[in-house]
Amino acid sequence: MKKKTDFIFPFFLFLFPFSFLLFPFITSAHEVYVLSPQNITTAIDTPSFNMFAVAMQNANQFSLWTFIVVLAIIVVFATSIMRWLERRLDPFLARLRPYAPFVGRLTFGLSFLAAAYYGALCGPELSLTSLFGPYTPLITAMIAIIGIMIIFGLYTRLATAVALGIFSVAVWTHGWYMLTYTNYVGEIFVLLILGSHRLSLDRLFTRHTNNSGAAHYLTTPPPSPHIWRNTFATFHFYFHRIVAWLAPRSFAILRVAFGIALIYASTYAKIIHNNLALMTVEQYHLDKILGFEPHFLVLGAALIELLIGLFFIFGIEIRFTALFFEFWLILSLCFFGEAVWPHIILIGIPIALFMHGYDRYSIEGWLFRKKKYPPVL
Repeated sequence: MKKKTDFIFPFFLFLFPFSFLLFPFITSAHEVYVLSPQNITTAIDTPSFNMFAVAMQNANQFSLWTFIVVLAIIVVFATSIMRWLERRLDPFLARLRPYAPFVGRLTFGLSFLAAAYYGALCGPELSLTSLFGPYTPLITAMIAIIGIMIIFGLYTRLATAVALGIFSVAVWTHGWYMLTYTNYVGEIFVLLILGSHRLSLDRLFTRHTNNSGAAHYLTTPPPSPHIWRNTFATFHFYFHRIVAWLAPRSFAILRVAFGIALIYASTYAKIIHNNLALMTVEQYHLDKILGFEPHFLVLGAALIELLIGLFFIFGIEIRFTALFFEFWLILSLCFFGEAVWPHIILIGIPIALFMHGYDRYSIEGWLFRKKKYPPVL
């Protein structure tokens, strides 16, 4: 007798042809990882080409591919709201949801551990030496310790607070460019809000999750006047009250931050400095492999990546979008031969979002909520 989840693999296999329709427009979102520093400087200093003019010059192809994308979205949406499919998938996906924070925590910890090993924060262009100068050995050791503590779930909030301070130095140094790594900020907020959560040393030692019981602070009255003299008790009370309020909103913060990171990365490399993407296309002969004019290929890639980012921000087809992004990210890593470590955060967060699914602040979670249950797909 077949299990209820036995059809899941062939179901998604059926949907993959719609993903392949968009193959010409899937390229790496981080062109700075595959181009040499000299090529990056040249591409940034070269005036960007007019993307509107490219769309007008390729009006027929642009219209065709717009129709294909819209059709694919409609088919996926129609499939995702099938009641029988939701009933079959719900038991399987419901078991995944509680472990989404663990996947996010593991992702962030591994990213920081890799940063210490490779001597760069978030990506190879942000070397620790350029950020911290003579203090680099000390900061490297701190980053490694932070990564290990977060991976094992030991004093996670404390380790994450220090990680936020280190990330803030990079923001101070590189300014708006750090919007490329807003996904780190999203995961930092999740860890500060939820703490170690499941499968952690903190839970093993205390026999409950860090945020266990925090919800009662929302209904508990503030400390009595004499407790106000105890600063720590007052801070503890209001901290957990804020945490309890933010807990159901944590993954909404994560997906919005992740979407912003995707949109900014695409805007930076494919619109503002679109010669970065153009140089990548020409260097890897994607135009010849796929049979498209290079400038049109960059235009399509930019629009698709912007669309993916918007879907995450507004909470539209979260699980399908996460699968779609994950599939093409891994394919991109294999094709371009990029280093895997800067993409750990990009690989792990979509997995966590897929496992968590919809929250009450997502568009589909709001529109298609059935009684007290969010939509499955």
